[in-house]
Amino acid sequence: MPVKIRLQRYGRKQRPYYHIVVADSRNKRDGKFIERIGDYNPLTVPATINLDVDKAFQWVMNGAQPTDTVRKVLTFKGVLYKKHLQRGVQKGALTQEEADKKFEDWETAKLAKIQSRIDKEVQKIEEKRTKRNEHEATKRSAKMVATEAAAEEVVEEESAAEATEEVVENEVENTTEDTASEETQSEEKTEE
Repeated sequence: MPVKIRLQRYGRKQRPYYHIVVADSRNKRDGKFIERIGDYNPLTVPATINLDVDKAFQWVMNGAQPTDTVRKVLTFKGVLYKKHLQRGVQKGALTQEEADKKFEDWETAKLAKIQSRIDKEVQKIEEKRTKRNEHEATKRSAKMVATEAAAEEVVEEESAAEATEEVVENEVENTTEDTASEETQSEEKTEE
C-alpha cells in the first residue's frame, strides 16, 4: 500500500487550515486517513505548525512519502534532518548520542531564528500602528484647526454684522434726527 504524508484541507473559503495526515495515496484528499500527526495554518505570520515529530519521524523511517508542501514542513520541523542523522547512525558514521546532540543543537538554533523572526514581525506591526496613530493625530489636529478657523470666521462675520447694524442704526438715528430738525426748521420758517 503506497502511504503518503499529506495535507487535508479544512476551513472556510479563502481561509484554509490543514491537518497533516498519513493516508493511502489512493484515497481522496479529504477522505479516509490512517493517522493524523499534526496541523498547519498558513495564514498566521509565521505559519503555525503543530506536528508530532516522533510520529512523523517514525512514518518517514517506515517509507511514507511526503508531498511537496509536507516535505517543506517536515524540513522546517527537523524530521528530515533527524532521518538524515539516523541513517548516519545506521551506517556507523555517528553514534546515537552524537546524532541526538547534533539534532538538539540544530533545534535550539532553529528556535532562536524563529523567535527573531517573530520579534521582527511584532516590531513591524508596532511601527505601522504608531505611524497610523501619528497620521490620525495629524489629521485630527488639522481638522481641529480647520474647525477653529471656521469658528473664528463666523465670530468675525457676526462682529462685522453687528458693527454694520450699529452703523446702520446710527445712520437711521442721525437721519431721523436730521429730518426732525429739518421739519422743525421748516415749521419755524412757515410760522414766520
